Amino acid sequence: MANGNSKILTVEQEKKLRQPIEDYVGKIQKQIDSLRVDGTDKVISFQNIIDSIKRDRALTKDEKEKEIAKYRSELEKAKSIEAKNKDEVTKLIADAESYLKTHFDRDYYQLVKQSCDQEKAQAKARYSKKTEELKSEHQKIVSKLSDHQEVKDENYVYKNRLFDAKMQLEKELQQIKDRRHAAYTYKYHLIDMLRMSKFTFMESREQKWENYKYTFNRRTFLLRNGLYIAIVLIFIVLCIITPIIKNTPLLTYNNVLNILQQASPRMFLALGVAGLILLTGTDLSIGRMIGMGMTTATIVMHQGINTGSVFGHVFDFTGIPIVGRVILALVMCVLLCTCFTAIAGFFTAKFKMHPFISTMANMLVIFGLVTYATKGVSFGAIELSIPGMIIPKVNGFPTIILWALAAIIVIWFIWNKTTFGKNLYAVGGNPEAAAVSGISVFRVTVGAFILAGILYGFGSWLECARMVGSGSAAYGQGWEMDAIAACVVGGVSFTGGIGKISGVVVGVMIFTALTYSLTILGIDTNLQFVFEGIIILAAVTLDCLKYVQKK
Repeated sequence: MANGNSKILTVEQEKKLRQPIEDYVGKIQKQIDSLRVDGTDKVISFQNIIDSIKRDRALTKDEKEKEIAKYRSELEKAKSIEAKNKDEVTKLIADAESYLKTHFDRDYYQLVKQSCDQEKAQAKARYSKKTEELKSEHQKIVSKLSDHQEVKDENYVYKNRLFDAKMQLEKELQQIKDRRHAAYTYKYHLIDMLRMSKFTFMESREQKWENYKYTFNRRTFLLRNGLYIAIVLIFIVLCIITPIIKNTPLLTYNNVLNILQQASPRMFLALGVAGLILLTGTDLSIGRMIGMGMTTATIVMHQGINTGSVFGHVFDFTGIPIVGRVILALVMCVLLCTCFTAIAGFFTAKFKMHPFISTMANMLVIFGLVTYATKGVSFGAIELSIPGMIIPKVNGFPTIILWALAAIIVIWFIWNKTTFGKNLYAVGGNPEAAAVSGISVFRVTVGAFILAGILYGFGSWLECARMVGSGSAAYGQGWEMDAIAACVVGGVSFTGGIGKISGVVVGVMIFTALTYSLTILGIDTNLQFVFEGIIILAAVTLDCLKYVQKK
């Protein structure tokens, strides 16, 4: 109740404050609705009917055209009425918004907010008083007890009473929070009705920020971002100690470019395996595919006649123009990688084989074939002009980064804007439910493996250009762990159906930056594996905690 100098509003008082706003905007809304009846409302209705007819497979093409023509004439009439009333509607909306801008915050929301702040303070004061009373009562009771079991029972009762008091406080705080949030969003509810759900960019941002604050939970935030925060802090420490130990700054323009340059080919691998992890799978053959792709690309783009042989045959591609060799190398890399991933995908989808087994088999077959075919030798360098064609440096900027950026955009589009992407999430989340809803789990699984193979092929081709060749079967060993780890750290969950492209990008950048930083510091490579292992363990632990919390 509001009494004396209290700023706390009752429900009736709050309703009374809001009444003038409701009356003024409501009156305008009725005028707008009457102007929309024969115009906008019918336009929306007829457009929905036409869209429904277009999707109706029971109708023939002629029947569809006939039905659409009938409603299209009505649609045109409605549009003409809508256009006729547009200026009047716009004027009314402007009037209502002007009123809201002048009165909503000053005459309503700020008063509710002050009321909520005072309610919050009083709730906390009541809680403090209650805990003090419970503590005092508990101490009096304990002082009269001598039996150990009775003391133990009293302590248990005391803890329960404290817990009940805390739950009551949280309940009251949530009710206050709900009240303030409802008052804030009421303005956007009115605007939503006036403009038919059309908000400006800033209004959308304001609503998102308000919803974020309203739903914010510290525990959930730490579960989602605790690892990132810890890694950022570690990186800050490395930035501080590197100049002290090595007399050279870590966070320089050139170092940032080097990190991005090293991360670019690995981005393709992480994006590829992310789709498989989304399906609760993995890929252990990534490193070997990189070795196969590097070897293939080096053979095709080799500087002069190849020094090594493949199954006893020495290849000579010098008769093909440089551009043709570059394209051929890319095609061969993509073709070989896609072929092997498709095989693994087929066995995974057809026989319900775990990807761990199918991709491990791939790993062994690829390494065995490439090593046997090439006798394990390195094929040397590629034509020196090729890196300048594929990944030239423009004013010192390595354009290999743009390749990675293009891959990120394409895969983001596939995941978020295509039917295949939606099916990928559906199958990863619950394959049985996806199958019942008509989604082909087989096609989605094989498709994810094929997409991964294409990305591996591109990644190995770019890495060949970045390293100017030197392809061998052993190249890329351990890269599968880096790619999988980057996805896990980036929030792509092994429980399936959970993950974002932004998370994969962050994961790759974290591991590349950390490895680069530790290398500059002179940390032994073996110890770097220890750091990576700890980070992976922490990431998966947090992921499991999030999963348990949802369950």
